[in-house]
Amino acid sequence: MRIVLAANPEADQPWVTDAAADLVRQTGASVAVVAVDELETEHLAPMPRSVYTERAERAAQAATRRLADAGIEATQTVVLPGRPVDQIIRYAEEQSADLIVVGSSARPLVAQRLLGSVPLSLIEKAGRPVLVVTHPATGG
Repeated sequence: MRIVLAANPEADQPWVTDAAADLVRQTGASVAVVAVDELETEHLAPMPRSVYTERAERAAQAATRRLADAGIEATQTVVLPGRPVDQIIRYAEEQSADLIVVGSSARPLVAQRLLGSVPLSLIEKAGRPVLVVTHPATGG
């Protein structure tokens, strides 16, 4: 079994990595970590792409470190440019992933309605199972 763990550059979500680690332990699966810089076009962005890329790199590295602390080695850790849903799906396809693990949306409900929700879009478009992990204290 192959798992793709989508690290969120907008929010620290260690419980998502912990859930992926539990799955790896239970199934013997391999896990690859991906983070997307979330920037479609740089000329419309309020900050340079490097700022977005650095955030994505920090998220990917944090997830990889947390997996390592749990005794699990990620097969790959990558940061990709662009739209999260498209890039996560593409990466999962390249990895022949059996499952995508992602955290629940970090955006407020109004922003989710206006801008969309990455987890919900992944569920609709991924063509493979998507596990959405919510914060254990809030359940939402």
